[in-house]
Amino acid sequence: MDLFRKICVYISSYIPLYFLILIKELVEIANGNLTFNVTNTTMLLVNLALIIIGLVGILYTYKKEQYQEVEIIEAKNLTCQNFLPYFPLFVLFALAFDLEFISMSVVYLLILAMVGIVYVRNDLFHVNPFLNIIGFSNYEIVIRSGGETKKIHIFSNKKIRPGKTFANSIFIKNAKKTKKN
Repeated sequence: MDLFRKICVYISSYIPLYFLILIKELVEIANGNLTFNVTNTTMLLVNLALIIIGLVGILYTYKKEQYQEVEIIEAKNLTCQNFLPYFPLFVLFALAFDLEFISMSVVYLLILAMVGIVYVRNDLFHVNPFLNIIGFSNYEIVIRSGGETKKIHIFSNKKIRPGKTFANSIFIKNAKKTKKN
């Protein structure tokens, strides 16, 4: 996955946060507690732009990135382990940061940038609460592809079980459906 797509996937992981901040700011403006000044307008536009960039990055990666056939040997659902640690970060940002102050807006953007550097450099794409919220689960799977066996993290909107399927850098497509008991 190229650097631009990695950054877009990182940005998408915070879409719920950007949405919460947009709602908070708009409610404050509607109640008369804030006005449409330069800082507030800029932060509203920045958060809206981040939502759009994240959505485009995820859609592009899901729809356009090349998939290859792989054989899944084993799969373990890790969604709960990767989702809950992000929640306190959302609450911290959405409730504690007053983005109408330039200093808080700068700190907000710097924190996102620092977390993003760690996220992208360490390929932490399996930590993406937005994908979890829209129905994807995170799996650690062992695959065989081209005679090579490796362990990877992947997202799927269906339960994964052993067998042949198609995968790209972060998604499984056309995973086998399982029967519900």
